[in-house]
Amino acid sequence: MQITVVKSKIHRVKVTGADLNYIGSITIDRDLMDAANIFDGEKIQVVNNSNGERLETYAIPGPRGSGEITLNGAAARKVSPGDILILMAYAIMTPDEAKEFSPSIIFPNDDNLLK
Repeated sequence: MQITVVKSKIHRVKVTGADLNYIGSITIDRDLMDAANIFDGEKIQVVNNSNGERLETYAIPGPRGSGEITLNGAAARKVSPGDILILMAYAIMTPDEAKEFSPSIIFPNDDNLLK
């Protein structure tokens, strides 16, 4: 048997942009991606604390130190700049692996930068 567990979490970041005309995805400051162990193209669950929306997309890196959190494509309709999000990625593993696993969880500051 395998189970799905939280692998990575970026807790409470602020939306800095919404680009409806971009192909898709969420652009995340590369420093945040690295700290949370999120890979380019990895599936991301986006939870919008400001309006209750939930969606899935994939991560693309933004400039390091920029604090960028931009929803692209159709997902841009689900957010407004300033909304507070929780971003999560998951991994599939056995229950025994999960017992030993520790997720990468980060808590950026109000400017979406590492503390």
